[in-house]
Amino acid sequence: MATSAQTDFSHPFRVLQSSVDKEEVSISTDEISENSADLNQIPNVRPPRHLSIGRHCINSLTETGGVDLESDCRILRIKSPSDGNLNLLPVFRSGSCADKGAKQCMEDVHICIDDLVEELGAGADASASFLFSGAFYGVFDGHGGIDAASFVRKNILEFIIDDSQFPVCLQKAIMNAFVKADHAFADEIYLDTSSGTTALIAFVFERLLVVANVGDCRAVLGRRGIAVELSKDHKPNCASERTRIEKLGGVIYDGYLNGQLSVARALGDWHMKGPKGSACPLSAEPELQEIQLAEEDEFLIMGCDGLWDVMSSQYAVTTARKELMLHNDPERCSRELVREALKRNSRDNLTVIIVCFSPDPPPRIDIPQIDDQISISADGLNLLKGVLHSDS
Repeated sequence: MATSAQTDFSHPFRVLQSSVDKEEVSISTDEISENSADLNQIPNVRPPRHLSIGRHCINSLTETGGVDLESDCRILRIKSPSDGNLNLLPVFRSGSCADKGAKQCMEDVHICIDDLVEELGAGADASASFLFSGAFYGVFDGHGGIDAASFVRKNILEFIIDDSQFPVCLQKAIMNAFVKADHAFADEIYLDTSSGTTALIAFVFERLLVVANVGDCRAVLGRRGIAVELSKDHKPNCASERTRIEKLGGVIYDGYLNGQLSVARALGDWHMKGPKGSACPLSAEPELQEIQLAEEDEFLIMGCDGLWDVMSSQYAVTTARKELMLHNDPERCSRELVREALKRNSRDNLTVIIVCFSPDPPPRIDIPQIDDQISISADGLNLLKGVLHSDS
């Protein structure tokens, strides 16, 4: 189980690179040419037939021109590189893999809905109330039992859609739904309300992607081979979370909230919370980030902390892109990330969801030919190697 900090609004988004010394490194054109030649070996693979594909054709609820903080909704809006391309219609298809790993029991649950109209249109009432097409995904990492995780997975989407703010303000509806789910779970007399869960969801309307997170699961966008984190791990020892916790009377022992929990935010865990509506160190309030999907945005990785404990966001994106270029199957791609995490001795349950935004595999990235030797920074070299590796 993982953790996270308050959203840092000083940057529109975080681009992940491995840390290296800030020194000048030379790279010859022979090295670039050798890697570029390998790119021609990648086949142009269409998606496997068994994957469900949903095309979403509604107007975006909002258009953003940059980073815009709305204090009421607590949302960080991220500017996309191709915000002006209004004709882009993403096609959503997903695959997932879950493994109990080294744990004795599985406490993770997840949900993948590529087409909400098809999913909710089974009943007349559902189809009448849900007027817009979309997609929905979630990862819920339980602790102290699976009751909280299963309850939130089963009910969170309904709480969102039934909220009075939906769909006019999707973000507020999501904020309200997290709190309602937490309170509703407290009233369940046949469930263990001392169990808890983290919750990471992604709600998509055409080009609008809204990610909400409580706890230490993580969502990472793959943008032409670069990792862009769309959530932040809520860890008790993070400076912003520590400040909030201590202001509300909580304490942190060896990285654990009140010496019991390794996350600063969770749903459930009512033995650690006060009366409903009261402020307490363990918060169920999500942090949201939204983005208008652009052509450069190729796929989304959602995973529990069992994945991120053993690999960086950039490594996961690099691996996923390489896999998708080979077979274009998000389910196989999610299995490969789980296998890699197990090889790296992850000690936790593992759940990974891959959401692709196009029916085609990620394109080959052309590297221009350079006649002379060039000198670039170590950071630049590291970034270039990551892109080349994802295409090899």
